[in-house]
Order: sequence, then structure tokens, then C-alpha cells
Amino acid sequence: MTSLIQDPILWILFVVLVAAVAAVMRARRTNMALRRKSNDLQSAREAAQNERDRLYAEYTQLNAQHANDLAAVRKDAEEDTKAVLKSAMRTLQVLADEQQLIIEKSQRRYGDDEQVLSDLMMIDHTNSQFGRRAQGIAVLCGGWLGRRERTASVYDVARSAQGRIKHFDRVTINTQVNVSVASRAVEPIAVVLAELLANATNYSAPGTRVDINIQAVPTGVCLIVDDAGLGMNTEEKARATVLLSPQAPVDITSLGDPPKFGFAVSGMLATRYGFKVSVDSVSPYGGVRAVILLPENLLTTDVPEPEGGAAKPEPQAAETPPVAPQRLTPVATPGGPPRPIGTTAGGLPKRRRRGSPVAVVPPPPEPAQPEHNNEVTASRIGAFQRGTLLGRDTTTLEGPQDQ
Repeated sequence: MTSLIQDPILWILFVVLVAAVAAVMRARRTNMALRRKSNDLQSAREAAQNERDRLYAEYTQLNAQHANDLAAVRKDAEEDTKAVLKSAMRTLQVLADEQQLIIEKSQRRYGDDEQVLSDLMMIDHTNSQFGRRAQGIAVLCGGWLGRRERTASVYDVARSAQGRIKHFDRVTINTQVNVSVASRAVEPIAVVLAELLANATNYSAPGTRVDINIQAVPTGVCLIVDDAGLGMNTEEKARATVLLSPQAPVDITSLGDPPKFGFAVSGMLATRYGFKVSVDSVSPYGGVRAVILLPENLLTTDVPEPEGGAAKPEPQAAETPPVAPQRLTPVATPGGPPRPIGTTAGGLPKRRRRGSPVAVVPPPPEPAQPEHNNEVTASRIGAFQRGTLLGRDTTTLEGPQDQ
């Protein structure tokens, strides 16, 4: 027994055994501590994830609420802006009408003076352009166009549109179609065609021609506008397509600075009245081909008879408009032969006001012809002016009643 106790090998083994036991116990305690720490970290991680999810859900909710509030604010601001613009445009249209009356009185008073009459007609034409722009803005703001009492031939509608643009003298109308436009659609079609003509003349080189070809198609009638401009790229065509076929009210603030109203106005009127407008084709001159497709329900074969029952000449491809005869009831005038009701002594038409200003196309300059006196010249200008009247005989009745 004493030898066992004194054996150093046994002591060594004993010490190793004790150390091993201590190491195992220490490792066990460490492992247990690590497990507790891991569990604590896992719990903390899960809590953090839950908190993250809660914060993300709250952020999403707040973001959605912010977007809704912002959209509501923008909608209110847009509606307020449109209401203000609509009211302002209505005021401007009234002023344009009053100015038109003043111009008409001046035409009657000074109609025998060739130079004064020419200047007044230029003012008249400028006023019609002003009225067109105010009219277009009013449409974008929810306003309605005046309603016409009578139908008008497609040719007269095209002539009316031509009279509302600045570069009217570059436009040529070609038609072999002898149909008329329903009264409710006369004014919107004239407005849309005027916007397309304005784009065609503004975005093509000065002096180049713009053609309006009126053609019958199986589904109705097409008014085709061809210009010689630079055309439109893919992005511009895509944007134009969206504006010409709007799925929602147009945001005025999205039309640029300065805003471009033409396609937006055209799209709203086309959607409202049931015809189609496209600008995705290339014209024979390399520019843009714009097409207005009028369905059969907006057309009629009842060609309106001129006042007095006189037959209207068949329109052909021409640079000058047809003369719209006036009422032929004779009225005696002091110092002169009887003249028709509705004309001045100089041959100018006495236009009956029906709400919106009449588009007037000033005549192109002619070579000096001394043998023509002022009355003959005034009569010629008045005849030219009458060519644009039939498409603008409207009454300004608000609201969508039967429009």
C-alpha cells in the first residue's frame, strides 16, 4: 500500500484525472453559458426582426397615407387651378366676344375703306386665334363648347378651322365629300382640326404647304392633315397617343412650361364627342400626318341649304373659300339700289351673334388693281370672310345636354 502511494506514476495519473475532470466541468459550464447566450441572442434577433417588421409596416402605412394625402392635395390644387382657369377663360371669352362686336361695328362703319377694312379683318383674325386658345383651356378645365343649331358641311368645318390659326394662308383644302357634320359635333371638330393645323404650320418650315384632304372611308369620313415638318420621334408619338386617347382628366401641370395644349384639348374633345384623332403616321412630305376619323353617327347627308334657298357651289380643291349667300330679302337704302339683309353697303356680312366669335380668314394680299374701287374690294373681302362663317354659327349653352 505504501508503495502505491509513493509511486509517482500513480500521482501523475491522479493529477491528470483531476485536471481532466476540471476541464470537462469547465467546458460544460462554458458550453451552457454559450447556449444561454445563443438563446438570448436568438431571442434578441427575433425581437429585432419583429420590431423591424412592425416599423416597416408602420412606414408602409405612413408612406401610403402620405401618398394619398399628397394625391388629394394635388387633386384639390388641380381642381382649384382648373376652376380658376375656367372662370378666367370664361371672362376672356366674354371679352373676346365684346371685342368681336366692336370689330363688327367698325367693319360696318368703315367697310368702304379698303385699307381700314383690311386692318380690321386682321384684327378680327387675331381675335379668333385668341378665342381659340381661351376655348381650348376652358375645355381642359371641364368647360363645354357652345352648341350649334344647324349642321355644317365638312368643307365648311375645315374652312372654319383654317380661319382660327395664324398661318391660314399655307393651308389648302381638298375634298370630294358631300356630307355634313351633325350640329352637336361641328364646333368640337373645328376646334380639334384648328389645333392640328396650328401644330402643322408651327412645326414646319415657313412657306411650306399644309394639306387637308377630306376622304370618305367605310366607317365614316377622314380629315387628313399633312405637313412638311421634321416629324415626331417615338417618344413624342407615344406621349401624343396618350394625350389623344386620355383615360383620365388631363393634369394641366404635366403639359410643360410653356404648356402645349393642342393634343390634350384634341384628346378630351375626341373622347367626349366620339371621334378619333391620331398623329402616328408620316405625311407624303416627310412630316406628320394627323387624321381625324369621324364616325357615321356624327355625319349626315343632309347638306345645309344656304339662307334664301340659293344653291351652294360644290367645293373643290381650292385656295379660296366658297361664298355663303346671305338672305335675299331686298331692303331699300337711301341713295342706292336695294341690297340683301345681312350685308353692309360695302358688301360685308352682318353676322348674327350666337355666342362665340366667328373665325375670319383675312384675304391674301393681291396685286394692286386701280380699276377696282373700294366698294368692290370690300365686297370681295366680305365674300372671303363669309366663307368661314358656316362652321361657327354656335350658341353658348353650358353643360352636356345632348352634346
